[in-house]
Amino acid sequence: MKTLQQLAHENKDNLQKMEELLRYKFADSILLQQSLVHSSYGFEQLDTGLNNETLEFLGDAVLDLAVSDMLFHMYPGIREGELTKMRAELVREATLARMAGGIKLSNFLMLGKGEEVTQGRMKSSILAGAFEALVGAIYLDRGYEKALHFISSHFAPLLPAKKEKMLVDDAKSRLQEKLQEHFNQAPTYHLDAEEGPAHAKEFTVSVRFMAEVLGTGTGSSKKLAEQQAAETALATLDSWWEELMEINDSKEK
Repeated sequence: MKTLQQLAHENKDNLQKMEELLRYKFADSILLQQSLVHSSYGFEQLDTGLNNETLEFLGDAVLDLAVSDMLFHMYPGIREGELTKMRAELVREATLARMAGGIKLSNFLMLGKGEEVTQGRMKSSILAGAFEALVGAIYLDRGYEKALHFISSHFAPLLPAKKEKMLVDDAKSRLQEKLQEHFNQAPTYHLDAEEGPAHAKEFTVSVRFMAEVLGTGTGSSKKLAEQQAAETALATLDSWWEELMEINDSKEK
């Protein structure tokens, strides 16, 4: 059985390669080594059974804080509920596993025999956990600011796309929930116009309910136009409410 220190010494070359991929130099390379030790390996090979689970626990909290920090400063004025959805999308297992793949983390993981046989290096849960452990290791090694810089460099490129997805989903889902709650029907979206050259299209979409146009929107994509239409409908829904109730009542009679 080995100690974690012995393992780090044996893997010195691999740890240096990992640091090059991370573009981060650890002051304490043992923290990096621990972040790469899955529990299955720790229990089989290390004298204390030490593994990356506690670092994963810490990294999970640091990730939540750092991503919240980024969203708060990058998107001032966006409602708390929308920020919460964006954060959840960014820190979910599939996204973290993708981040791990981007830095080839699977090549450096220390897995037990059972996990090696069952393709543990390809499991999203193991990859996501290792990425969280790595964040925890960086936090312990150099503090929050270094961890925030590392996280920002990997997540910032995702934010514009995630923001668009979250805002579209949020506006449309809020409108649908409100209408279904009272009328048990969902609105529909119609493409009214598509103008401009292929590289600069502008789409116009209307959202309709009970044969009424509740709102229209324009955007450089159908999704953005739908978002704008849904937001317009939500903003003006009170003015439509009595008419919609009357139409619904007449259908039920």
